[in-house]
Amino acid sequence: MQPLVWLAMAWRDMARAGWVSFAHGLALSLAGVFIMLLAHNRFWLLAGALSGFLVVAPVLATSLYALSRAIEKGEEPDLHVVTRTWLNWQGSHLSKWTQDYWCLVQFGALLALAATGWVLTSAALITLLSPAPVHTPLEFLREVVLDPDGWLFSLWLALGGVLAAPIFASSVVAIPLLLDRQVSLLQAVLTSWRTVLANPLPMALWAALIAGFTLLGMGSLFLGLIAVMPMLGHASWHAYRDLVDVTGLPARDNGSPAPFVVQVPH
Repeated sequence: MQPLVWLAMAWRDMARAGWVSFAHGLALSLAGVFIMLLAHNRFWLLAGALSGFLVVAPVLATSLYALSRAIEKGEEPDLHVVTRTWLNWQGSHLSKWTQDYWCLVQFGALLALAATGWVLTSAALITLLSPAPVHTPLEFLREVVLDPDGWLFSLWLALGGVLAAPIFASSVVAIPLLLDRQVSLLQAVLTSWRTVLANPLPMALWAALIAGFTLLGMGSLFLGLIAVMPMLGHASWHAYRDLVDVTGLPARDNGSPAPFVVQVPH
């Protein structure tokens, strides 16, 4: 039940950061509304844009992790933390063209590639197997979701789960770790997988909570995302701090990479 503790700690961080934290949720909410207006009559584009946006959301929440880290260090979680995270997150780097500097961008690109693969797979599945043509979200609801047999919708959900599971396992603590410590992209992803394998039940609950709160946020015409986005972002930082022992790792701007270890919380 430790994920519930992460959520409680997230609310504490949201209260401390104030409008800076909620601004992230407002930005995501406005982006969701924009996607709806742009693709409301195109099923494949709407489903792809929303699912793809959610896949890369862990990268977009990077500055939320930075805000929680600032609170943890006793620093002021203000707008300066956000701008520094996005514009100069590794100030000590003399060269901005090394792979280490761009590791977060690389990871975001990989997540975007995975999202694109899901868009194409989803559209092909519905197009080929639907009993009637599906072009709009309303037709998807009528022909797939509300189909009396329901097998296609079940298959669609199962396939989405199969594709989402490795993405979750690869990213659940990877981005906070990349932000916080000097590790390579491969080390961060492997640490994330080891974390999930070492803590299967808490991670399963955490994945379910993320999915549930996200659906609630989207189902409220995206208004709920104003609170859901920062809550999940801050909670993800606390999940990382709770699950990964970083005492042997140098901070992002100091030293050189060292071996890392995953700890199993009691």
